[in-house]
Amino acid sequence: MTAAVSCRSVSRVFRRGSLPPVVALDSIDLDVQPGEFVAIEGPSGSGKTTLLGVLAGIERADTGRLTVLGHDMGRLSGAELARLRRVRMGLVFQSFGLVASLSAGENVALPLALDRRAATERRDRAEAALASVGLGGLYEARTDELSGGQRQRLGIARAIVAEPELVLADEPTGSLDNETAASILDLLAQRTAALSAGLILVTHDPSSAARADTRYRMRDGRLSRESDA
Repeated sequence: MTAAVSCRSVSRVFRRGSLPPVVALDSIDLDVQPGEFVAIEGPSGSGKTTLLGVLAGIERADTGRLTVLGHDMGRLSGAELARLRRVRMGLVFQSFGLVASLSAGENVALPLALDRRAATERRDRAEAALASVGLGGLYEARTDELSGGQRQRLGIARAIVAEPELVLADEPTGSLDNETAASILDLLAQRTAALSAGLILVTHDPSSAARADTRYRMRDGRLSRESDA
């Protein structure tokens, strides 16, 4: 079975003119299998979001080798990386990442629209994704009419609408109350498991990390399995 993610000695350094460089990722090793739920726990500034950005191809690693869904990320062009994200990955953001001018359903269908899918297919798949996260019948709703929990569910629906093979979730429950956060994490785990998709959750919350199959801890750009930490 091909790993969803294979990361070997990956580093990312930010250089700031005359200031000392900041090592955001320091020789990261990580493997994630299809259908595996991995949590990466750590404080703010530890490098978690940078790691997700590199895994998604939004940022480039400076050193090391990174393979995602069978692709050597260092060899793909910007256009190829964008298509990989759009077609085979799902991204879930803490800040929801919704487009205010679009309806709830149009937000969910956006990855399909960018991939130039037919309008009827976009509508059908978006409505099915909305129903799967408990938002059936809200296709035409305005996003500012939805609660925080509903908007986060909307973000999950958008992340799974293209039936991705890998979902990357950046603090998706950071602004939610405990009950809603638990519900959102359950939903995210259930939907990715149904797709046999790898799920990587970054979080500062130990109770969220405890739901994962495999737990890592990140500090100062270094990653270790919890059992080895």
